[in-house]
Amino acid sequence: MNAEVIDGPRKRGGFTGATPKPVPTRSPPIERTPASKEKTKAPGADSLAEQRTESTEGPKKQPKALKAAATTPAPKKKRKQPDESTPVEKQAERPDASATLPTNTSTPELITPPVKVERAPAATLDPGELAEFNSLSVRTQALITAALALTKLNLTYTYGSDDPAQGGMDCSGTMAYVLRAQGFKDVPRDSSSQYVWVRKGGPFFAVVSKSAESFEFKDLQPGDLLFWTGTYETGREIPISHVMLYLGIEKKTKKRVMFGASDGRSYAGIQRWGVSVFDFKMPNGTAANGERTKVDFVGYGRIPGLREIPAAEPVSATPPATPAPVVSSAATPKPRSSAKAAASSSGARKKKRSE
Repeated sequence: MNAEVIDGPRKRGGFTGATPKPVPTRSPPIERTPASKEKTKAPGADSLAEQRTESTEGPKKQPKALKAAATTPAPKKKRKQPDESTPVEKQAERPDASATLPTNTSTPELITPPVKVERAPAATLDPGELAEFNSLSVRTQALITAALALTKLNLTYTYGSDDPAQGGMDCSGTMAYVLRAQGFKDVPRDSSSQYVWVRKGGPFFAVVSKSAESFEFKDLQPGDLLFWTGTYETGREIPISHVMLYLGIEKKTKKRVMFGASDGRSYAGIQRWGVSVFDFKMPNGTAANGERTKVDFVGYGRIPGLREIPAAEPVSATPPATPAPVVSSAATPKPRSSAKAAASSSGARKKKRSE
């Protein structure tokens, strides 16, 4: 082929000199298609070769895709490993949460017992331990005796209750129960209405002083009702919020005592809780003693109809002396005087002489 290219120009141009080789321009297309020679050698094999190449290239490309697919899941598995480790971390956190449970369950146990220890049992007295008891009317004695009997039932302070069967009562419920049991059927239920009931039915003695030794207490008698305001917000027109029954002076301590239900008043210097005997004190609430600072004592009054029956006469232990027999005046005539007897005898003699 090279010889043909060189000889050609010689015939046309007639020169014998060496010509530049144009081989590089024509040789590339000849060298580029080595497979074309094979195609020319086997006519009709081009389509078969193409089919073979396509068939061979097809499976060759599939492994690449499979390799790519095989390589991609590997990092996915590596990514899932931290996800699989997360439940282990959550399980490690659960013991920390459970460790806090004992602290929550222990807190109520620490709060409730001290409250129960601070509440002393109800105080009680016998009627004979009161200095004025024997001088009271029969009905007043019966009222105080029934009230002291309730202090021995271990009743708590239960707001809204007026029945011992519920295990406790509040202040006005206690007064309503004990008064109704003694025949006072018209006694109201709440302390404010009981205050109005006393003001309308009997004498009432207002107290302005802050001292229990004030002259305003000179008319205080056992069986009177005592009234306070400010123990809690009532929302009523007459803001009476607390009521008690005055018992009198205790022989042992020489102090005034009262009966009722309370959630923090004291007897003998100890706070009581429930239906009990309490010391009668004027309000003196401060931050130091823990009493309510807005409490005010209003006054005391007689229970309507309590003292209508006079006090009973004391019964003597020795029988009375037998009285002397009384002689009727008709049986034994009175003796006449000596002057009257002489006159009557002289008159009788004169009658005989005249006859």
